Amino acid sequence: MGVMAVLMLPLLLLGISGLLFIYQEVSRLWSKSAVQNKVVVITDAISGLGKECARVFHTGGARLVLCGKNWERLENLYDALISVADPSKQTFTPKLVLLDLSDISCVPDVAKEVLDCYGCVDILLNNASMKVKGPAHKTSLEMDKKIMDANYFGPITLTKALLPNMISRRTGQIVLVNNIQGKFGIPFRTAYAASKHAALGFFDCLRAEVEEYDVVVSTVSPTFIRSYHVYPEQGNWEASIWKFFFRKLAYGVHPVEVAEEVMRTVRRKKQEVFMANPIPKAAVYVRTFFPEFFFAVVACGVKEKLNVPEEG
Repeated sequence: MGVMAVLMLPLLLLGISGLLFIYQEVSRLWSKSAVQNKVVVITDAISGLGKECARVFHTGGARLVLCGKNWERLENLYDALISVADPSKQTFTPKLVLLDLSDISCVPDVAKEVLDCYGCVDILLNNASMKVKGPAHKTSLEMDKKIMDANYFGPITLTKALLPNMISRRTGQIVLVNNIQGKFGIPFRTAYAASKHAALGFFDCLRAEVEEYDVVVSTVSPTFIRSYHVYPEQGNWEASIWKFFFRKLAYGVHPVEVAEEVMRTVRRKKQEVFMANPIPKAAVYVRTFFPEFFFAVVACGVKEKLNVPEEG
């Protein structure tokens, strides 16, 4: 009996591995079919995450509208997508739109241009974001306003411009790529955290308002989205609680991982996704249920006068 069990174990593991592979392939194909022929607007498509989302949705057969504030980089993205397109599969030529969400005045014209071109928008991916780091008393009010325009007023202005079309058609999905700082603030990022809290609050309220029209509102909140070549450094993480916490928090997820999660969110119509390893997830619960302890840990980090690394 013992010999049979030993012999069966490799076969069992092989069978489980095969089933997992089949599930992943079916899930991947299902994700792509979910956006076939859909009009998908991606803001800040020239960012690391924007490029990966463009790649995933273009491969899935979406009619892409790629928005960005640098025309040359948009054209480079366009060329890259066309060059890797599989001729045996149906893909559509992306439409390029020059858009700087920090300039609110141009947003309605961009929305009109998209609707005039396609007649509708099926999926709006609010991806644009602007970061700033520094003590609150040294950050100018002008910079605070600029961050709020890019991270809050810009996305909600574009959303409001496209939302009536979704409501009238009784279909559509709005995806906000937010950040862990929409859940709790981190020192030296007051303006950024405030804008992320505001955006999350707006889209949480909007979700309830548009549910009766079958419009789905989704939020995807990763920790920091790291650049392609940035990985955590080795070191003594036990030097302090704050250093341990911040290292776990600062080195976030790869753009490819987030793009794939965005696609899954669209396919499954998830309402909220929180992408983080156990330490930041635990921090969210500690902030909620043990706020005094959380504040003490964060304050300890400030007192140690650590050099806080850039997000990306």
